[in-house]
Amino acid sequence: MARLGLGYAAVRELSPRIVYCSITGYGQSGPKAGVAGHDLNYIADTGLLALAGHGADGAPPIPPGLIADIGGGALPAVINILLALRRAEATGAGCHLDVAMTDNLFAWQWWAQALLASGRAPRPGRELLTGGAPRFQVYPTADGRFVAAAPLEERFWQRFCELIELPPELRDERAEPEAARRAIAAIIAARPAEHWRGRFDGEDCCCNLVASLEEALADPHFRGRGLFAARIEAGGQDLPALPVPLAPALRPPADAQAAPALGEANPPLSGDPGQP
Repeated sequence: MARLGLGYAAVRELSPRIVYCSITGYGQSGPKAGVAGHDLNYIADTGLLALAGHGADGAPPIPPGLIADIGGGALPAVINILLALRRAEATGAGCHLDVAMTDNLFAWQWWAQALLASGRAPRPGRELLTGGAPRFQVYPTADGRFVAAAPLEERFWQRFCELIELPPELRDERAEPEAARRAIAAIIAARPAEHWRGRFDGEDCCCNLVASLEEALADPHFRGRGLFAARIEAGGQDLPALPVPLAPALRPPADAQAAPALGEANPPLSGDPGQP
């Protein structure tokens, strides 16, 4: 932007109230300020990727969501822009917001940093929330699907144990957590997914089936909340607009909108055949 004459210093000359936001991987200062990267690089550099433990081939699994881009970049940028606009209203002074995706990833690791502060290094893939406990696991079913089990609190855990009929001697899993995990895995693996759906539906035990994206898009709960009500017409297709994290009170009307064709809004180029 500075190369094009549109950097913060130049724009601020037009209005000192301007709120100018830069989103980069490593920020506007520091030894890595000019280093190129993508989401995977950012979570690798901040220790977040290592906390997941190891996959079947010994490497940390690649998360299916863009944590740095969205959680470290876009959402913090929105928060900071809104705060800066309020400050500009009150003081008349704008600012240049330096949003570094890597900076904002450390907040995602609060529990691991708390362990370090207590004098113990986190164990990748072996802590309570990273696969090291039977109370926070994904268990395969008999028909190749999966149960997401997160009965962390004691009342949820006890109800979960009752529903799957875990032997009483394993219900205090602190003595032998691995034995409890293996026993639960064997119980879940003995029945198909629909058996467990029926078992857990309507129960307060923090357990559900792992849904595919197609199933999630068709879920009556999300549809009932109007999450996919907004539509986009593009290329002759009617598509759901990507839901953004706005509370229902702030969402725009759910009218269908047409996406512009490629180049539709471009000004005509002089000398183009057929262009005025």
